[in-house]
Amino acid sequence: MAKSENQKQKILFIMDYLQKHSHKDHPVKTADIIAMLRENGISADRKSIYSDIEALIAYGMDIVSIKGRDGGYYIASPREFQQSELKLLIDAVLSSKYLTERKSRELIKKLCNLCGTDTDAQLIQRNVMVSGRIKSMNESIYYNVDIIQEAIAKDLQISFRYFDWDIHGQRAYREKEYLASPYGLCQDNEHCYLLAYSDRHGITSYRADRMDSICLIQEKRVPCPELTGKNLIVHANRLFQMYSGDTVGVKLRFHTGLINAVMDQFGKDIMMIPDGQEHFNISVNVAVSPMFLSWIIGFGDKAQILYPASVAQQCKELCQKTLNQYP
Repeated sequence: MAKSENQKQKILFIMDYLQKHSHKDHPVKTADIIAMLRENGISADRKSIYSDIEALIAYGMDIVSIKGRDGGYYIASPREFQQSELKLLIDAVLSSKYLTERKSRELIKKLCNLCGTDTDAQLIQRNVMVSGRIKSMNESIYYNVDIIQEAIAKDLQISFRYFDWDIHGQRAYREKEYLASPYGLCQDNEHCYLLAYSDRHGITSYRADRMDSICLIQEKRVPCPELTGKNLIVHANRLFQMYSGDTVGVKLRFHTGLINAVMDQFGKDIMMIPDGQEHFNISVNVAVSPMFLSWIIGFGDKAQILYPASVAQQCKELCQKTLNQYP
């Protein structure tokens, strides 16, 4: 048989075809492989297919051959990702508000390409809805994260512009350029934050999708033990939606119906001390901010700040300010 120009690629086409189309419930027939090769300008006969399959098995591919009229070939070893694992990763992409709609679609398409078969990819994509979800409007978020990680790895500071959104949906840049020593990236409330130290704000956090024109500065980071090693995780866990505030030891009282909410916020290792039949108390260190106080207020009479009195007073004042808006 005359050799076609693509003949050297034949075994690669066969390997790719088996990876994408074969399944134990849907073995690929020799005739299917020959037809696929013909569509790609490669001539083949049954004998050469058998030889190529044997070569792939010798290479290490776990290919099962089924004899008989309904037989064929399929790859028996598990995929790098199971379908359920890919669905989990896709859900994570969908729930990440800091990814734009366009970037979310690109990532989901790449994840679907990891499926074992085209049928699996179609099943996963069928239930994926990106449009209409609240997503970041900053396309440079991916590059921002790359530069931040590079700065952390090289122990360098960064400069950047920071902006807010105005009433017309346009960027309103803050007046001065920011300079900061980056220490870590953290996801909270489905957003990505940079935890950093700056001379202007001290230990603080910045929304990564509201940073622009990030540049590496050839100056070493300002040492910050509070954001180094395990302390970085401890600091992040004390923040509510990355709002900074004075870290205070507080004692809180909750109705037992809020056990799930408390564990979601503070982790399963939090010590809950029974207080009567329907309540329990916890003691935690938190950054007391309006977001923390609002979280407590949101539970109504099912949550209460017991100690210290100064934090309870801040909560009362916040409630009063809110009530004053509704005379």
